[in-house]
Amino acid sequence: FEETPPITIQKLPPPPKIQAPPVIEIAEDDEDIIETIIESSETNENTEITPLEGIEVAEEEEEPVIIIDLIEEAPVFPGCENAEDKRACFQEKVLRHVKKTFRYPEMAIEMNLQGRVTTQFIIGKDGNIEGLKLHGPDQILKDEAARIISKLPRVRPGKQNGKNVRVVFTLPINFKIQ
Repeated sequence: FEETPPITIQKLPPPPKIQAPPVIEIAEDDEDIIETIIESSETNENTEITPLEGIEVAEEEEEPVIIIDLIEEAPVFPGCENAEDKRACFQEKVLRHVKKTFRYPEMAIEMNLQGRVTTQFIIGKDGNIEGLKLHGPDQILKDEAARIISKLPRVRPGKQNGKNVRVVFTLPINFKIQ
């Protein structure tokens, strides 16, 4: 038969003594305190609604932005004035600009950063680039894409119904280390 190991029982320390709380003395008020009621700013069924006549709306018209593929007269990149297909020439010249201006950021190479930065910008009524939006995997790549787009030349603006209009253009820029 097997011998069972001896069992040791540890004695628990006694519970700590409970002390009575200190005696609290109530001091008399020297000054009268004016209580401020803080009311809720939440609305409920009793909240009075301001009549529409009392509300003024600023007269600021949001100018429509037209996608380059849907415009009557596409913006014209410098050098595309006499091209048969001005849209295709525009896209070709923008891509050529990207290739010519592109510099892979050294920090991105060191960090092995790669990916696609989608740029979206508006060609304003004056032909200048505005409203640049960037979506991409890293700020270093987005900064380079912004630099490239900022170097685009002024173009002849797009037209709709004979008037200069703002035109949105989307351009993905791929960053790949080779």
